[in-house]
Amino acid sequence: MNLMCRNWRIVKVATTKAHRKLFFNLRSLKKTNNQLTLEEADAIAKDLNVTRKQVLEMESRLTSYDASFEAQSSDDDDGRYAPQLFLEDGIDPAEQLEEADWEESNSSALIAAMDTLDERSRDIVEQRWLSEQKSTLHELAAVYSISAERVRQIEKNAMDKIREAMTIDSVILPDDIQ
Repeated sequence: MNLMCRNWRIVKVATTKAHRKLFFNLRSLKKTNNQLTLEEADAIAKDLNVTRKQVLEMESRLTSYDASFEAQSSDDDDGRYAPQLFLEDGIDPAEQLEEADWEESNSSALIAAMDTLDERSRDIVEQRWLSEQKSTLHELAAVYSISAERVRQIEKNAMDKIREAMTIDSVILPDDIQ
């Protein structure tokens, strides 16, 4: 168990039978805790029936450090960079999902609120607020043959109805809940 804990890595380091044999025997076959010499690597390679390159590669895997995903304190910058530092700042999947749900909810509520308006009020709000080419009060007054002031009043009343329909307080509860 101790050997496994000592040799455990997040990334798999031994994929073939020869690699696994090398992985589990390399530490015990090393004469010192220092880096392997070419002579030692050759001797281990001969004992385990692998190449010197494989021995040296496994040695580098076993002696390398485990990098943390999060950034460590910037005081001891030793040239290592955490993967977290390469990610775009401010991206939180939970916040993105919450924002998308909020936008969908508001869009649905706006559509439902717009459906409660009469045709003329809906058209005025759409022309004044929701279209690419916004219409002026005077343009809409000419379309409906009413004064610009009357268009403004219709628009204000429609916006009040929309605001009321979109607020949580305006939800009508059944008699048994009130």
